[in-house]
Amino acid sequence: MPLHTGPLPRRDDHGDRRLSVNPFFGEADPVGGMTQAPPAHRLPDAPMPPATAYQLVHDELMLDGNARLNLATFVTTWMEPQARVLMGECRDKNMIDKDEYPRTAELERRCVAMLADLWNAPDPSAAVGCSTTGSSEACMLAGMALKRRWTRRNADRYPGVRPNLVMGVNVQVCWEKFCNFWEVEARQVPMEGERFHLDPEAAAALCDENTIGVVGILGSTFDGSYEPIADLCAALDALQERTGLDVPVHVDGASGAMVAPFLDEDLVWDFRLPRVASVNTSGHKYGLVYPGVGWALWRDADALPEELVFRVNYLGGDMPTFALNFSRPGAQVVAQYYSFLRLGREGYRAVQQTARDVAMKISGRVAEIGDFRLLTRGDQLPVFAFTTAGHVTAYDVFDVSRRLREGGWVVPAYTLPPHREDLSVLRVVCRNGFSEDLADLLVDDLERLLPDLRRQPHPLTRDKGAATGFHH
Repeated sequence: MPLHTGPLPRRDDHGDRRLSVNPFFGEADPVGGMTQAPPAHRLPDAPMPPATAYQLVHDELMLDGNARLNLATFVTTWMEPQARVLMGECRDKNMIDKDEYPRTAELERRCVAMLADLWNAPDPSAAVGCSTTGSSEACMLAGMALKRRWTRRNADRYPGVRPNLVMGVNVQVCWEKFCNFWEVEARQVPMEGERFHLDPEAAAALCDENTIGVVGILGSTFDGSYEPIADLCAALDALQERTGLDVPVHVDGASGAMVAPFLDEDLVWDFRLPRVASVNTSGHKYGLVYPGVGWALWRDADALPEELVFRVNYLGGDMPTFALNFSRPGAQVVAQYYSFLRLGREGYRAVQQTARDVAMKISGRVAEIGDFRLLTRGDQLPVFAFTTAGHVTAYDVFDVSRRLREGGWVVPAYTLPPHREDLSVLRVVCRNGFSEDLADLLVDDLERLLPDLRRQPHPLTRDKGAATGFHH
């Protein structure tokens, strides 16, 4: 969550503005149902009718973007009515109270077992895992396990030396947070030329005796491409043969770990690789669940140091827990189990294939326009990135993003990280619920605004930071 700071505008004696209340918001008599205009930034002095409170909040939220048209986010924006009913029935259940809600806890256990099987754990019954609030928490937990394993092996040197974690510069910001919060040096492999993610040999070259692990991304958020996890493990195997350094790999499969098992079955990236110690995914991305739920799994108990697992005597039971959060709703875990049960392997395959087909169809149409150059086509994650062609000088990707926003489409424009800061791109994320019909409307709108853009004297967007919708 962003931090909200800064002074509020002074509108009354309390330094606050007032919300306007329509007389017709009252339950019956428009006059008798009138409520004093409540303050916006402090608690009102008195209650108000529930219908009035609902309408005030509802009306303000109308100014939010349409989530279904948000092509910046990977997060699920549509679920079936039955799933929404189940989530409503479980929103008051505290996921942490496993003794109080044993069936919810059992559904969580089943989800872990299903993922261990899906990701080819050597012994799915021995794999260790847990639900989280999302991939960010899952990555934090995986990073903590990597660091603790390293410190245990290097007890004679730590804390005298600083551990490091190797990753591509394209990692999600949660990995930079992990390194900051847990005092780990982030060693990042920069982008080079048309390579927009980690290079295995370059990653291995950054490893030394203080490396706690290497992070491989199965589905980069910048362009939707898979990092070559098998090649990364091979490079680290060769490093071990040369130096004796045994460096584990964590696979951040926030999106790809729920795509590749169904569409790219021959791609070896998971626990089939002995060097892969842990994997995470976002249930609320291509796991097809509303936010927020994620999953973290370790190959076996040895990969997750026991001292990180708290055994809490809580509400009468001995409860092992590994999490940064405590209380949270069980609704998302129940929804994840519903999706697994509802779709099965064939259902997930059909949903993800449809999303990939849509992505490739749109990218093909965008390429045919002639004003754009594709970086990726959507043939890995159902995501593609593109930039303006070399001959286009009247507008840039930020102008395109801004103009599409006028039609309700949220298509992020952003500049790539080192060493490709010279390249700015647009990215389209295709999710379940983004149909071919909607995709056609998107490209139709893009083609409709291009004549105006081509007539510009030069790119018009001055504040690139304000222009982009890319924050994740």
